[in-house]
Amino acid sequence: MAELPYDAILLVSFGGPEGPDDVLPFLENVLRGRPVPRERMLEVAEHYRSFGGVSPINQQCRDLITALRPALREAQVELPIYWGNRNWQPMLPDTIRQMADDGIRRALAVVTSSFSSYSGCRQYRENIEEARRQVGEDRAPIVTKMRVWYNHPDWIAVNAERVRDALRTIPADRLPSARVAFSAHSIPEAMARNCDYVAQLTESCRLVAETLGLPEERWALVYQSRSGRPEDPWLEPDVRDHLRAIRSAGATDVVVHPIGFTSDHIEVLFDLDEEARRTGAEIGLNVVRSATAGTHPRFVAMLAELIKERITASPVRRAIGRCGPSHDVCPPLCCLPPARPSRPSAPGGGPPGG
Repeated sequence: MAELPYDAILLVSFGGPEGPDDVLPFLENVLRGRPVPRERMLEVAEHYRSFGGVSPINQQCRDLITALRPALREAQVELPIYWGNRNWQPMLPDTIRQMADDGIRRALAVVTSSFSSYSGCRQYRENIEEARRQVGEDRAPIVTKMRVWYNHPDWIAVNAERVRDALRTIPADRLPSARVAFSAHSIPEAMARNCDYVAQLTESCRLVAETLGLPEERWALVYQSRSGRPEDPWLEPDVRDHLRAIRSAGATDVVVHPIGFTSDHIEVLFDLDEEARRTGAEIGLNVVRSATAGTHPRFVAMLAELIKERITASPVRRAIGRCGPSHDVCPPLCCLPPARPSRPSAPGGGPPGG
């Protein structure tokens, strides 16, 4: 193999608290500079405390790194993997500093977000550059971001498998009429206008539904985890409103699939496993929540493939559907933020996404 243009992989994620004492400092990091009332922050803190103050996201990052190392060896990529978060330890500046101390000069960032938006793409790139400034741009490694994979055939196959597994739990006589609600983190409409978030989500859902043989009337893209100011319009329909609507139309069973998330973290556990299921129980709708990609071997192998694709400048860039592979280098106007008062905490990587 030719000499690699990169000498490390950097996994970048949202971060999450790992104990009750971490919850408020973590949320203060998430919401710093944003016009979110303190009472709303304290409300969200209770979501974390209902799970012992521990978000699963950090452990899921550790598990992903553990799974990715042998997958990279299988792909003949021998690079160290570092890990840095936006909002909790290990923080990106600390990780970038360690990389500099270790002599790393150029790294490829793998962000735990499958879709493009300000919070799931550009903001992470801004976080990386801010961390580099804190360390010193003369010392810090150059870090570039890997492309998103919303229409990669393995991403579609893994999500289709997760939905299929969930559908199999529904009684056979009701299965032909069961619905699928693909759920993703809502973002402000002003943010959505600046990116391909909705188009990419819609294409992922369409491809998964096509793989499963689901007709259009049996699936929908819905949103969850709305935050921010009540007066700002966000993407809809909310998952719970959708559940009420399909029940009113006669549905008895639905699989809620968190396609907008790569792993089962707090917002999946609270908003879907608790709130959406509670809504289902109240209205007489059987709500089955399917699993995220997590460390599914095919998902991990896909990440290894995308890493190798980038570091070797491979001309083979797998993607299916109508849109082709995403770009490597984001254009200057890609994923711009909305006006400051509307910025959310983030989709696709932690509370929210990831």
